[in-house]
Amino acid sequence: MGFTELNSVEHYIIHQISGVNLNDAQYENQVSEPQSTYALQWQYKSAEQIGQLGRGVNEVLVESELVKALVRLNPEIEANPNLADEVIHKLRAILISVNQVGLVKANEEFFAWMTGEKTMPFGENNRHVPVKIIDFEDLTRNDYVVTNQFRIHHRETKIPDVVLMINGIPVVVGEAKTPIRPSVSWLDGAHEVHNIYENAVPQLFVPNILSFATEGKELFYGAIRCPLEFWAPWRTEEDDNSKCIGQVSKALGLTEIGKELTDLLSPVRLLDIMRNFSLFTTNKKKQRIKVIPRFQQYEGANKIVERVIEGKIKKGLIWHFQGSGKSLLMVFAAQKLRRTAQLKSPTVIVLVDRTDLDTQISGTFNAADVANVESTDSIKELQRMLERDTRKIIISMIHKFRDAKPNMNTRENIIVLVDEAHRTQEGDLGRQMRAALPNAFLFGLTGTPVNKADKNTFWAFGAEEDKGGYMSRYTFHDSIRDEATLPLHFEPRLVDVHVDKEALDKAFKDFKESAVLSDEEADALNQKSAKMSAFLKSPERVEKIVEDIAIHFMDKVEPHGFKAMIVTPDRYACVQYKEELDKHFPESASKVVISTSANDDFEFKQKWAVDKSQQEKIVDEFNDAKSELKFLIVTAKLLTGFDAPICQTMYLDKSIKDHTLLQAICRTNRLYPNKTFGCIVDYFGVFDDAAKALEFDEESVQQVISNLSELRVKLPQAMQDTLAHFIGVDRSLEGFEGLEAAQNAIGDNDKKDAFALDFKYLAKLWESLSPDSVLDEYNEDYKWLAQVYESVKPASDNIGKLLWLALGAQTTQLIHDNVHVGNVHNLEEFVLDADVIENIFNNPDPRKTKQLEKELAKRFKDRGDLPVFKSLSERLEELRDKAEKGLIASIDFVKELCKIAKETVQAEKDLDDERQEKTPQAALTDLFLELKDDQTPAVVERIVTDIDAIVRIVRFPGWQNTTGGEREVQKSLRKALLKYKLHTDQALFDRAYGYIKEYY
Repeated sequence: MGFTELNSVEHYIIHQISGVNLNDAQYENQVSEPQSTYALQWQYKSAEQIGQLGRGVNEVLVESELVKALVRLNPEIEANPNLADEVIHKLRAILISVNQVGLVKANEEFFAWMTGEKTMPFGENNRHVPVKIIDFEDLTRNDYVVTNQFRIHHRETKIPDVVLMINGIPVVVGEAKTPIRPSVSWLDGAHEVHNIYENAVPQLFVPNILSFATEGKELFYGAIRCPLEFWAPWRTEEDDNSKCIGQVSKALGLTEIGKELTDLLSPVRLLDIMRNFSLFTTNKKKQRIKVIPRFQQYEGANKIVERVIEGKIKKGLIWHFQGSGKSLLMVFAAQKLRRTAQLKSPTVIVLVDRTDLDTQISGTFNAADVANVESTDSIKELQRMLERDTRKIIISMIHKFRDAKPNMNTRENIIVLVDEAHRTQEGDLGRQMRAALPNAFLFGLTGTPVNKADKNTFWAFGAEEDKGGYMSRYTFHDSIRDEATLPLHFEPRLVDVHVDKEALDKAFKDFKESAVLSDEEADALNQKSAKMSAFLKSPERVEKIVEDIAIHFMDKVEPHGFKAMIVTPDRYACVQYKEELDKHFPESASKVVISTSANDDFEFKQKWAVDKSQQEKIVDEFNDAKSELKFLIVTAKLLTGFDAPICQTMYLDKSIKDHTLLQAICRTNRLYPNKTFGCIVDYFGVFDDAAKALEFDEESVQQVISNLSELRVKLPQAMQDTLAHFIGVDRSLEGFEGLEAAQNAIGDNDKKDAFALDFKYLAKLWESLSPDSVLDEYNEDYKWLAQVYESVKPASDNIGKLLWLALGAQTTQLIHDNVHVGNVHNLEEFVLDADVIENIFNNPDPRKTKQLEKELAKRFKDRGDLPVFKSLSERLEELRDKAEKGLIASIDFVKELCKIAKETVQAEKDLDDERQEKTPQAALTDLFLELKDDQTPAVVERIVTDIDAIVRIVRFPGWQNTTGGEREVQKSLRKALLKYKLHTDQALFDRAYGYIKEYY
């Protein structure tokens, strides 16, 4: 039978988590044998067995199992089992509401029931008591079932591969893909779950904790409505003690996937994610989204919680690389600490460093609706809160502790989380914090590694018991591997404007660390070194740099839809750069973000001052892909704690190093659609010695950023490897012949996939280097390869398409520049268009004429029921008849045949236009005619026209995937039905809305 998706991946998943081997014909008699380290066990039941429990194909819940759980877990329902129906009625209502409120809101409401937050009047004298659907205290009292090929019908029938149910509620959906074809990956499974199932059968996902996809090589998971680029791998901790704590293993092959599966899908893990790690938050576009943790966030937060519960070690340091989600880690940890009963309502203090960070952290907490959060920026208020014994999550600023009194609160259940802990570099600060809260737990989180020389950070946070000083570690390489962040490239430019290092060292000898300077201090520093300042800001130098920025940005950044930051030596340089940049771009394309002080000129302040709310607006505008703002010009602000995934390039013209440099350049490493790397363009010469600029004890950090010159060296080999797939193919052949020869050289799927892999690597190099002159000599070859690649790429609805990347902007431009091949049609297909007909008419060729005749007959057969094609078909029959009887000259036969062909092409075009225009209306008309009864007015056409007109006004592309869009369309539909007094008919509303969702 060979290896298939079913027998090698889907059955493996079932076997791994339940112990049942479905490849064994006798599996019906098997009993689940424990496979995981947990006592809790998934029990396998086939879809047929679940059907026997009374579940119909239209039902999401296995209600008989849910009733048993309600009776088992709730004494009030046990006393009166009929009460279970009332709970099930409420749950059904949420499942039905998904079409109105959207999937995320329905999921949030269902979670409130599953986590025991809802009450019902089941107590004595109708007293409200909490309803337990799942037991979180004693997990053995829940029923865990895994099934496969689970049929579910909404508007159409879908059959997910693997479904996990707790107490009859489906909480996990998994999709398995074949492990044999290189171009088929977990992405295909994830695409099916996210783009197909979530839209076709949304009810199935209303109780969903997470979904996963695997092809047996890699395992990725994501929450509902989570775009594929944010799905993440799950890692298992390395058992080998010689490895650093928190080090994670790379999954390769089924055995590793098995470990990850049993870990992620263990009931303990899933219920922990459901209760403590599922956030419902609002994004910048005011859409409700669901966030679940990546592995490192889950592991880091749980390590904090475990250490606090244990109570022995009072501190810990967490190093998770820049951009890997520390703000969320703090939210998850704070939330779980507050919920942990044995901590007796603790106080969690989140300390941040700068005002920018404060807005980012409190914004994260507020958007996620975390309960009991207070922000304070005064030590007196913080002191008052602690003296009053406030039991909440308090967000404050770290430097406030400079004024803290000893013994502000001596309670033990106070947990302090310090963000960007490496900045607590004054030795006193850690000591003062410890003195003020002598029994508290102190946890430091840092995104940049800590120098061993910097003993203070270790003194304040690193526990001696932790190997290497870190309690949890997630390195740069981990984050790249897990696709949590992007690789960074740097590009040294205009070496003649680089700074003379000796002169610099002289000028700066009084200053140990320019990195921690504020805007004003940087100005003062540059004034001290008038010579240096004159060099840096000489108009010729700035003019040269800005001209280079403009060319680089228009060539390499703007075509991809990305934006950039410019980092200048001081605030006055920011203004200088802005004025110069305005000569190349509209004034609205750039904004200066600096702070002003009391000593500044009134004019300077009036023109350039940016307060907190203005800064937020500028940042929002910068993050909006459609806005005109392309550049932010800064010197110290926004170099830390600033999150703008759209920012792909940083133009650097300032002396920064170590922590600040690493943090600054990591502004460009955030994930964003079609972004493959972050780019640093270095005008100052910071990276003339990259190892010195990033001087850390951690060797791995020195490889954080790779030089583009290294990529140039890799290009010839990559080109050679890709061309090697076409040895003996004449690349000078144009048109179909050349393409056919190339396609024959990579005839089967394996060869195509191997070519795709090599071309993908080459294309990434090309996009990174373009428009470098090194590419010129390879231009023709690359153009040819890109066209072959496009011609053999799987169709958009084909499996395996997601591994074939969308071509980058530079490559697409290249293809468009070449007009010879144009659109590549399937080689067997006969193309019927005006040019082909004209060609046959002018150069009659019996073979082509016969082919045209056959093609017409085939098309009429497909569309024979439409009058226009019926009449054309009859004319063709008549013409054939005349030809057979010899009643028409061959030249007249060709003329008449071409005339019919032309009319056919026109009729098909008209039909397509009409279908495009009318399909939604036709569908609605059918619906209303079908539902028409004595009460329904006969003016179906008018109702449909009204609905159609009103929906077309409010809809927008992708409206089905947003709560706002769904709400607007529903409102419009109600309005239209109200006019005809049909608004009270819920069934009619639901069906009409279903049609609108499908056809508009």
